[in-house]
Amino acid sequence: MPTRSSLQIGSRELHALQLPKVAIGPTKGFNLKDVAVPIARALRTQPGKLRFEDMAFRPQSGLAYITVSVMHGQATPAPALVAIDADGKVSIIDLAKARHASAAIRDAPAVDQRLWRDLPQATLTVTDLAFHQGKLYVAGLSNASFASTLRVYDYPFTGKANTTSIEIYHAVHNQVETRAPIRKVAVVTLNGEPTLLAAYTCTPLVTIPLKALVDGAHVSGKTIAELGWGSAPVDMVAFDAGEGPMVLLANSHKSADLMSVAAIAEASAKPGLATPIKWPSEPLLGLKSISVPMAGLAQLADQNQEFLAALRRNEASGAMELVSIRKGAFLRLSDFVNEYDFADYRYPPADGWRAVHRTLRIDEGYADLAPREQ
Repeated sequence: MPTRSSLQIGSRELHALQLPKVAIGPTKGFNLKDVAVPIARALRTQPGKLRFEDMAFRPQSGLAYITVSVMHGQATPAPALVAIDADGKVSIIDLAKARHASAAIRDAPAVDQRLWRDLPQATLTVTDLAFHQGKLYVAGLSNASFASTLRVYDYPFTGKANTTSIEIYHAVHNQVETRAPIRKVAVVTLNGEPTLLAAYTCTPLVTIPLKALVDGAHVSGKTIAELGWGSAPVDMVAFDAGEGPMVLLANSHKSADLMSVAAIAEASAKPGLATPIKWPSEPLLGLKSISVPMAGLAQLADQNQEFLAALRRNEASGAMELVSIRKGAFLRLSDFVNEYDFADYRYPPADGWRAVHRTLRIDEGYADLAPREQ
């Protein structure tokens, strides 16, 4: 299947790399507190010259695949792709030698169009990807007046793409929008219908049936939730940890939103939002999510059946961490100091948190501090 794209402004292409075979790896939590150090060492550069771009996990391998840009002064940054395991061992994927297939993007924004003076619109040609049943769904911008665009490629690539322009109602802005791109996507099945779930900045959640993505069509997505103003989607992960399909949306400036696919389907069966929020006293509308304490993330990925994994900056040191977060808990216990952490604390008999804390401490590399099993 295709990897996430390595798109440069000049190339305007998607590249799907054939990765080398690897052995099945163990299920282990990641606790790498400065992941830039081993990656920079493998790439023969300094940690401060790395810009982290994206991350994905290869099923059953125990490997995280991380794309970075390596800064070289005023020169164009060089792309790199590495694989890293939970012990911090790094392997470089040689992009020059890797077998790959490519697909052109023929309607990207012009390179001289900019946002906020120095952000080329062309850098938003691809904002996210989703692969589903032999098709690659690509969100981003085009050079059309209705700039928000979804492109659909058959994979293996055939040399052409279906292109659909998208409009949505944004309840925070109280207007129909056709320019701002979808930022994160996932494919879910809603009421028996394969559907693209799309998250936008500031933060509408929208459903679009895959069957509506016909070449040349102009599609109105259904806005099913307004999840809070003043934030941008960081990543959206769909998973099932044994309690039914769920979607977790990580955000740049607020807590993450956890939603069941069943609740999303129920909301999508309704007409959709058409009225503005009451700002600032009532900032939310539509589908209600569960707020979970995951913030400040750079990237989020589905690691395996037990864990999500996050790239995040340490607040104190600024180091980039690669850490696992147990599904169901949705937090790292070692991020906090609380009553349970003191040496003289004793759990009450039959306390329900003892087992949970034991599991999380072991996950996070503190087995020596885990409470004994009763």
